[in-house]
Formats: sequence, C-alpha cells, structure tokens
Amino acid sequence: QVQLEESGGGLVQPGGSLRLSCKASGSIADIDLRAWYRKVPGKSRELIATTWNPVTGRFTVSRNNAKNEIYLQMNSLIPEDTGVYYCNAKKRGGPDEYWGQGIQVTVSS
Repeated sequence: QVQLEESGGGLVQPGGSLRLSCKASGSIADIDLRAWYRKVPGKSRELIATTWNPVTGRFTVSRNNAKNEIYLQMNSLIPEDTGVYYCNAKKRGGPDEYWGQGIQVTVSS
C-alpha cells in the first residue's frame, strides 16, 4: 500500500504564499512522487506542475527524495486559486498511480 498525505493548506489572503507538502509512506521503494494537481470549483481536476516541468507561473514543484516528499510553492495567490490540491505519484515501470486525499486552499480576504 502507498499512502500520500498532503499538508500546509489553509486560508491565505490574496497576494500571499503557501507551501504545500506531500509525504509518501508505505510500499514506496519503486514510487516516483511526480506532480501536483488541483480542483477548483466549477472545473475538472487540472495539472499544475510536475517534477520534470516544475515551474508554472506562480507555482513551483520541488522534491526531496531522501524524505519521500514533494512540495508545491505557491506565490501571489489569487481567489481563483481556491480549491483542493492533490499530490500524485506513479509506480516506476507500471500503470499504478496514487493520489493524496487532497488539501483545501482558500484564498480570501
């Protein structure tokens, strides 16, 4: 079993920053933490950035393999960034994919 747990979400004012973390645990020897997605109200879940294309505008993905963690740095947040953010991992050499439970980010004054 593979578990992904996000943390670091919450309420932030417009213009602020947040850093999300996602820790992998369980049977993770052949797992790659690879991306962050989000689901904002009224839209389907969308890809934000990946470890091989880590910068998308105001968002930056980074990874610490020694800690089995992946991060999402979010800057200059706007209300439209409000939504649920998910980390994603994939098994090397196979189709299995894993998701965190999601963490709420709310951008509001």
